[in-house]
Amino acid sequence: MNLKQLEHLLAVAEAGSFSRAAEHLHLTQSALSRSIRLLEEDLGARLLDRMGKRTELTPLGLTVASRARRILFESGELRRSAELLTQGDRGSISIGLGSGPGVMLMTPLLAHVAQHYPQVRLDVMRGSPEAHLALLRQRRLDALVVDTRGIVPAADLRIEPISEMRAGFICRRGHPLAQAGRPARFAEVAAYPLASTFLAADTVRIVVEHFGIEADPQTSMRLRCDEIGSVLEAVRVSDAVFLGIVGAARVGIAAGELTELPTDPPLRSHALFAMVTLTGRTEAPAMALVREFVAQRLRD
Repeated sequence: MNLKQLEHLLAVAEAGSFSRAAEHLHLTQSALSRSIRLLEEDLGARLLDRMGKRTELTPLGLTVASRARRILFESGELRRSAELLTQGDRGSISIGLGSGPGVMLMTPLLAHVAQHYPQVRLDVMRGSPEAHLALLRQRRLDALVVDTRGIVPAADLRIEPISEMRAGFICRRGHPLAQAGRPARFAEVAAYPLASTFLAADTVRIVVEHFGIEADPQTSMRLRCDEIGSVLEAVRVSDAVFLGIVGAARVGIAAGELTELPTDPPLRSHALFAMVTLTGRTEAPAMALVREFVAQRLRD
């Protein structure tokens, strides 16, 4: 029995067929079949049943596959630990950022690492929580910084809360509602194009509780985009009003181009940001500097 045979067994189990698994592993089907056969001979029992066009694990195969996942994980972590020890305080880090954290962290984090830790190799990606979780589980990302409301808790995920950041309405500084000198009612805000990212269900519920069913973002939003930066740029050059994390507009507010729009009643909603890593995975020493930087930047 060897690690490659266990890897081959898991590949067939996940693909459901020898042909698809062989293609994924870049092996011939005969070579894959021979590897599985040798593993079965070593264990003295069948591990896979061929059910027509589909291949499934036998009861013993299920047990072996469960242990194989742990063995392969620990093997990978052993190699990773050895690599990190030889790298000292350097190392490589790959971070996935959600939409809001991407606006607030991407450029400052790249600049911070370049200025203070030039020996660190840093890869930063933006994308959906679903895509990032898949890459995290494939060990192609070391950590995610996301709104936890888009993450389903699981045993293989370590979710470390970072901060709560409040939500609100943002418009350009010269917007008619910003010149009114009083908080705006939702009906007044909705007279202009409302813009947001695709909001979490909790946020939708809170908005409706505050302003009534007519404020349901599913019907009231006219502009929606996963990239907060693009939404805020549209707000900066038009009369659109952004609903989302106020901190995402920090740069535009500081530059005097954007402003927070008070409403009546005020919106009381927060995003819950966290760092998500794989349970039990060995971290590069430089991950500590990322944690510290993220904790400092992701706050109102």
